[in-house]
Amino acid sequence: MFYGWIVVWLTFFVILIAAGIRSITGILIIPLEQEFEWSRSSISFAFAINLTIYGFSGPFIAAGLERIGIRKTMAYAMLVLVIGMTASLFMSQIWHLNLIWGVMIGVASGVFLTVLAATIANNWFEKRKGIVVGILMSATAAGQMIFLPLLSNLTEAFSWRTGIYVFIGLGVLMIPLIAIWMRDKPADKGLIPYGAVANQIAPVIQNKKNPIKEAFEVLWIGVRTVPFWLLSISFFICGLSTAGLIGTHFIAACGLYGISEVNAAGLFAFMGIFNIIGTMISGWLSDRFDNRWLLFWYYGLRGLSLIILPYALDLRSYPMLVAFSVFYGLDWIATVPPTIRLASEYFGKERGAIVYGWVFAAHQVGSGVAAFLGGYFYEIFNGYSITFISAGVLCIVATFFVLSFKKKQGPLKNTVSAL
Repeated sequence: MFYGWIVVWLTFFVILIAAGIRSITGILIIPLEQEFEWSRSSISFAFAINLTIYGFSGPFIAAGLERIGIRKTMAYAMLVLVIGMTASLFMSQIWHLNLIWGVMIGVASGVFLTVLAATIANNWFEKRKGIVVGILMSATAAGQMIFLPLLSNLTEAFSWRTGIYVFIGLGVLMIPLIAIWMRDKPADKGLIPYGAVANQIAPVIQNKKNPIKEAFEVLWIGVRTVPFWLLSISFFICGLSTAGLIGTHFIAACGLYGISEVNAAGLFAFMGIFNIIGTMISGWLSDRFDNRWLLFWYYGLRGLSLIILPYALDLRSYPMLVAFSVFYGLDWIATVPPTIRLASEYFGKERGAIVYGWVFAAHQVGSGVAAFLGGYFYEIFNGYSITFISAGVLCIVATFFVLSFKKKQGPLKNTVSAL
């Protein structure tokens, strides 16, 4: 068996755990309100910091993965997650939440949830990149599916700290597995990328550039191109309508309508099941069809589902909520494989991961905006209806951005000079 598949599945399980840690924020809001008497907007602000920081860490992580190495970076990041979660057991002030869950866990999460999937696919595979990205990104959904029902039950039966203990144990277990089994590139095992032809492989040149300098150099190239801005704006709306809004506030919103936290977490996990299916199908489709049209349908259908969600909650209709969970789950991370492919298509294999890191930063800015404003508007309007409908309308607006993509006509330098 090609060793790259071992790397893929090890990375899958690591992302699975990191995604589970990120998803627990939706369960923490109400327990933290009750125990510490912190306002929902202040708690949401800490999680907004988390989303924003791990998003902006993406381009630097992409450059760092090349300079430091995938294995070392993953091991260090998992160690920081373990330290951060251990420290959160002893927090007592809101600034502790901001520092631990906002900064520490935000940066460490960024290693696993931003550009790692794209970097693994680019390093180890010449063919099947779309399906590899689909598999790895589906781990984010699987993290919700596996952990949220368990964590909600543990929180309800014991306390929110019990769920933290679970992740500390899993994090400690994964650190030696990363050190033993992870490899940076096929050359480390005497191999070439999957699907590549030996005599067409360029010699591996060690990247000695400063990761911060390289990240900003690629950003300067990107900001002078129209495709970069189209990707960034549409992905900003993607983040606003998924992790920031549904990921942070869906369970709390269900509670307003008398739906228990356990049942709401079950619906959220149901999204995760279909998220896995949708993301893997999207990866397969991105290898075969025009990625602009894929994004058009993804954003458009997501927008319609968000507009309908407040009515389903108001009616307390479980069939409608289950239908929303299926529909929304299929669409949640489906936007990622086409976006990564478009970034690689326009900016090349070498710069594609870093460009996607900056585009993902825009995604996480959108997530942070929605995470904070969701709590803020809740306190103003005493509900989430306006927030859900507004996010749905923005998703429909995003369809115009993705359809504005133009086919690449030549090398990137010509695109830049033409602007």
